[in-house]
Amino acid sequence: MNTKELEERLIQFAAMVIELTGSLKRNRAGLTLNDQMSRSSISAALNYGEAGSAESPKDFIHKLQIVLKELRETWIALRIIEKSGLSSNTALLTRCLDESNQKTLNFEI
Repeated sequence: MNTKELEERLIQFAAMVIELTGSLKRNRAGLTLNDQMSRSSISAALNYGEAGSAESPKDFIHKLQIVLKELRETWIALRIIEKSGLSSNTALLTRCLDESNQKTLNFEI
């Protein structure tokens, strides 16, 4: 997968997570995870885009480390949602978990 393909995949993942947030229960936990998961998935895509204009190799590595951190955070939030039954859209949740798990486990710096 090349750089542009990965960037597009991260953007699509963030959009998929945003769609999933519409299916979360509107209780305290659901709202908290909605906000946190939206921010972390969007941050992964934005930081990957920013890595393309890194000022140095060290800055590039740092930005990619942030991407990985945000993907892991999103994956954990998705697992919490799955375990607690906070989403009414289990098919989309499963797709988000699969996509997040692929990125988190296959992303190397």
